[in-house]
Amino acid sequence: MNLEEERKRWEKETLEPTLARFPERKESFETLSGIPLPRVALPDKDGEAYLESLGFPGEYPYTRGVYPTMYRGRLWTMRQYAGYASAEESNRRYRYLLDQGQTGLSVAFDLPTQIGYDADHPLATGEVGKVGVSISSLHDMERLFKDIPLDQVSTSMTINAPAAILLAMYIAVAKKQGVSLQTLRGTVQNDILKEYVARGTYIFPPEPSMRLITDLFEYCHQEIPRWNTISISGYHIREAGSTAVQEVAFTLANGIAYVEAALKAGLSVDEFAGRLSFFFNAHNDFLEEVAKFRAARRLWARIMKERFGAQKKRSMTLRFHTQTAGSTLTAQQPENNIVRVALQALAAVLGGTQSLHTNSMDEAIGLPTKKAVQIALRTQQIIAHESGVANTVDPLGGSYCIEELTDKIERQCREYLDQIREMGGALQAIREGFMQGEIQEAAYRQQRALEEEEQIQVGVNAYQVEEDLSLERLRVDPALEAAQRQRLANLRKNRDKARVSSLLTSLDKAARGDENLIPIFIACVENDLTLGEITGALREVWGEYRPDAWV
Repeated sequence: MNLEEERKRWEKETLEPTLARFPERKESFETLSGIPLPRVALPDKDGEAYLESLGFPGEYPYTRGVYPTMYRGRLWTMRQYAGYASAEESNRRYRYLLDQGQTGLSVAFDLPTQIGYDADHPLATGEVGKVGVSISSLHDMERLFKDIPLDQVSTSMTINAPAAILLAMYIAVAKKQGVSLQTLRGTVQNDILKEYVARGTYIFPPEPSMRLITDLFEYCHQEIPRWNTISISGYHIREAGSTAVQEVAFTLANGIAYVEAALKAGLSVDEFAGRLSFFFNAHNDFLEEVAKFRAARRLWARIMKERFGAQKKRSMTLRFHTQTAGSTLTAQQPENNIVRVALQALAAVLGGTQSLHTNSMDEAIGLPTKKAVQIALRTQQIIAHESGVANTVDPLGGSYCIEELTDKIERQCREYLDQIREMGGALQAIREGFMQGEIQEAAYRQQRALEEEEQIQVGVNAYQVEEDLSLERLRVDPALEAAQRQRLANLRKNRDKARVSSLLTSLDKAARGDENLIPIFIACVENDLTLGEITGALREVWGEYRPDAWV
């Protein structure tokens, strides 16, 4: 196969239509020394092996990127994961970040919200607004997005077990703003399997949890076609201590389980696969991280084409958000975290991410302050506008080291995926504690390496200094919890109680049947049922997940 002929074909069939719709940011791209940069570098000689394993950007197997021009056409979405205290406080932070050049919102919810409890539930005591924003009702969601037009921003919501209910609230806010659902853009994380594996904010057993996910797939395909219905997450798997290979392998294994569940629910692969998205960790080993992203993209394309028979290009593309590694941040010499985050963010960009969050330097100490968040956002902007790495597609492609790492990571991931398939799939592997055990063993090895100084962590086990940690700290006012409780009391006092009772009866019936639950969730939140009341009704029908039930 002639590589030059293939290049010309790619330019005509794939590149030119893209350029016609999305022109590049500049007419030409050069280094600081004035050296022109090619759109995409190719090897000097022809070779079928190159085309089979790498190919061109925007074409199968997508090793070099999911779009033909990548960042030459449009930069990645710059998000800062934010949310704390009340909806009003978080709204002020969002509008500040948008003013500073952030191009997408990323919502953090507090722990009661994540596990489906209202702010006035006894188990919420002391946790309201502490690690994210408190959302118990549609009115909270309205305050969260006050003066933010939802047809002009892309919103990511890090929520899992009650993801469908929070999305219902977002939809209701959009309707109140007069925004067409067809224009809504964003993502709900909605990845329950990694909660069982590595994080723990689950509510329901696996079967009804998977139903909620596939109901959301179906509803969004019909009503919100631009919405990413799931963000299959390796981030938390890596934060729990996994290796890079385990992060990719276990994430893709979970992705396979979601595809299989959707097919079982009667959806065709090309109806929903194009709205699947992924969420990865950008860790410290720079070269490995770049190769990891490329390997994940290629492996997913092959899985979707060869195993599931996907026909549409978008069904085979692994689009992903990246967050820098919170577990690598240190309370010691916290300014060092700025450097760590910059390198991790650069690896994500060189690996071809579509969206990026950069952690703030003070997150090992407490909630990020406004100054620290600004530095984190500026890190992305400097990479985008000053480093030059966004001016050519897959700039490290062809590096002997990167290509070898990419191949090795893909091969080792395949070995894990084959093992998980033999066990009966991701759900069974989780039931047997396989993924959890592999992660625990990797985390143990990593900790031993630090303790024995086989691995250096600057400022922690080497290069220590006497220091006074005098960084400004962001604190949540304890009065917030009382205010949230009062709002809920007023809401319950003034709403239509007969309508609430009728909706709860309908919800119970729907949960016991097989109809799509998203429309009734929307009706519930629009009539002032709270998050806790909706999840409480579902708990009555489905029960709660208990880890020891799987052992």
